[in-house]
Amino acid sequence: MLNIVLTRIDDRLIHGQVVTAWSKTTKANRIIVVDDEVAQDEFMIKILQMAAPNAFKIGIHTIEVAAEILKGEDIGERVMVLVKTPKTVEALIEGGVDIKTLNLGGMGAVVGRKQLYRNISISEAEKECFKRLILRGIHVYVQIVPDASAKNIETLF
Repeated sequence: MLNIVLTRIDDRLIHGQVVTAWSKTTKANRIIVVDDEVAQDEFMIKILQMAAPNAFKIGIHTIEVAAEILKGEDIGERVMVLVKTPKTVEALIEGGVDIKTLNLGGMGAVVGRKQLYRNISISEAEKECFKRLILRGIHVYVQIVPDASAKNIETLF
């Protein structure tokens, strides 16, 4: 299993906070973006690759491909996994990926979602998904930037 140093839900995927603050805190040197739609969009792949410094090894994969990669042999890399939704995390776990903690950093307001905390909004279905993840023993916390205090998601429901 690869050494996953951070699994983060952030609908912006790769952006300034991730590349600067979180990569320094986690000392990540590889970013794996997991999203079935983005992995099929050549334009978005190019944008995300340009958003990350050359020091990072970047991969943008479907859930199925990412699960196989993440279950691979640890070769000393420190991997940050970025996804847009809790459903993707649930699918990775069901695919055999060992995820123990989940950082919720950004889920924007869209139709069907209600504000949970600051820039984080979730739907009822997403709330239920988070509850299932918690029942699996995964520590789910909200922490937008490393300098902010972490908040257990259960205290925000």
